[in-house]
Amino acid sequence: MTEAVKNSFPPGPQGSTFAFIFGERRRDPLGFFTKIAQEYGDVSTLKLFNFRTLFLNHPADIEDMLVNKARSLEKGRVMKANMRLFGEGLLTSEGDFWLRQRRLAQPAFHRARVAAYGSTMVEYAERAMRTWRSGETRDIHEDMMQITLQVVGKTLFNADLARDAREVGETLEILLQLAADFSKSILIPLWVPTPRNLRARIGIRRLERIIYRIITQKRAEARDTGDLLSMLLAVQDEDGSRMTDKQLRDETITLFLAGHETTANALSWTLWLLAKNPRAERKFYEELDGVLGGRAPSVEDIPRLTYTSQILSESMRLYPPAWGMARLVKEPVEVAGYKLIPGNGIACTQWVVHRDPRWFDDPLKFIPERWENDFAKKIPRFAYFPFGGGPRQCIGNSFALMEATLILATVAQKFRFRLDENHPVKPLASITLRPAHGIRATLEAR
Repeated sequence: MTEAVKNSFPPGPQGSTFAFIFGERRRDPLGFFTKIAQEYGDVSTLKLFNFRTLFLNHPADIEDMLVNKARSLEKGRVMKANMRLFGEGLLTSEGDFWLRQRRLAQPAFHRARVAAYGSTMVEYAERAMRTWRSGETRDIHEDMMQITLQVVGKTLFNADLARDAREVGETLEILLQLAADFSKSILIPLWVPTPRNLRARIGIRRLERIIYRIITQKRAEARDTGDLLSMLLAVQDEDGSRMTDKQLRDETITLFLAGHETTANALSWTLWLLAKNPRAERKFYEELDGVLGGRAPSVEDIPRLTYTSQILSESMRLYPPAWGMARLVKEPVEVAGYKLIPGNGIACTQWVVHRDPRWFDDPLKFIPERWENDFAKKIPRFAYFPFGGGPRQCIGNSFALMEATLILATVAQKFRFRLDENHPVKPLASITLRPAHGIRATLEAR
């Protein structure tokens, strides 16, 4: 961590802009940022054209960025480049508008309301498994995506998305694949009519058509049906104003991503890691059998599923659904001992920090037990931050953890997963961290 205040930037990787855009950064961003941390330490500089970004790897500097200096920063260029998709939802909006939206959305995530969705999460996991057969080979990631899509449809809209599931799933898949190419997202705005951008615009319109249809139906019902959208429709600000259809569209697309894509990824990586680690898998099944005894899990069981919680923490350490974060400087500020001016960038990656041997012994190994005895309280606060931190910490973190725990326990009650060793499993660093080619596994009934 840098102590002296400096006006200059620290050293970092050299090379042409062309090499940065089309070279290692694009082919393997996770390896690229890992290499930077190994070569340059806790603070380094990335340069693209005249745009300089301070890259942070120390938890204290990251806390300074996300908590102490949050008011001097705004969302990074990648999120701004994807504003046409996310609009001005909680993920991308800034300043007073973001604060108002956060205030309006907060009641929808009250603990008691979120807990009421537990039975829905279990129900849709069980419904999906009715078509599964022991001995068949399936794509775990595709299955988890379908389950979480159905869950978010019910909890967000109180709507059964069965008729829309394929279209929504395919559209989100296309949009996230396009968003994964950060260089093109930044350099080629969505209004430029390239084949890539035309595909994105068609996909966004497809998604909006479904969302606006459901919003219209909800407004006509004019009552709280227990879902997040009906609460967002009903809530009003101090001045009596409510969210417009456009604001609701932006928030629901954000919640779609948070409640669908990220949870599906966390579950997929968790099942993959368990299948690769038989000892942890056996201990996991022993806990499920001891706590549940073959019945479906419920919200009340979660405090007793301690090893399950440790498994999820360790999975999100190694494969964090949100793998990196970036901010833009909007007013002069000092971070990590460096004076920054408006237009400078700051970035950090959970992927790198979560694998730092200073905070985690054998950091590349899957060891759920490391989370015993309040381990999280013994490491620096931002050595582990899968949901971000500071005022912009993910509003749905409790929802996501409950969903992942209940779906994982429900699925594992019925099946074990034996991996197809010939199928390559590689992380794709898109807006989220997803398996690039899915995860193929053979089902084995328990």
